[in-house]
Amino acid sequence: MRKHWGVVAVFVVACALAFAGAVYVFWWFVGNAQSTGMVPSRLGLWTMGNLVTFILNSIFWELLLIGIPVVIGAVIAWQWWKRLPEEERRGYRLGRGSRGTGGSGGVSLLFFIAFCIKVYLDGNWNAPVETFTLNYVVGSMITILEWTAVIFGIPIAIGLIWWVHHEMKKP
Repeated sequence: MRKHWGVVAVFVVACALAFAGAVYVFWWFVGNAQSTGMVPSRLGLWTMGNLVTFILNSIFWELLLIGIPVVIGAVIAWQWWKRLPEEERRGYRLGRGSRGTGGSGGVSLLFFIAFCIKVYLDGNWNAPVETFTLNYVVGSMITILEWTAVIFGIPIAIGLIWWVHHEMKKP
């Protein structure tokens, strides 16, 4: 690192700028979403349609204004790294770190999508979220858990039965 301290400094500054840029792009988008009428300014008046539209547009603008420059920067950094002589790269094990233990593994996204489907099927897509009762939300979550158990539980049960049957046939 001593030999390439300038590159390390550029990397740190680039990471800080990317983080700050992501925050400011989101702040800008929120202000514009309210001023253009994409979403109501009061959260109690948001519908599921407003929420999904807001999330998808937010992801689009973040990817467009922050994601693309970050990917371009990462490609440039990777090309620089690959051009370093082997002896300078030795000792650095990029991409082979320990596995992370945090995160939901996509379960939160799966449940959000399932909740959107449930709200749509119930005919509450354009109803303000403010009108949802606690019983409706909890009942929806229980229904989603049931859907998940059926969708994933049946194949798991079939696989388990097949495995047990296969193991029983072994001498």
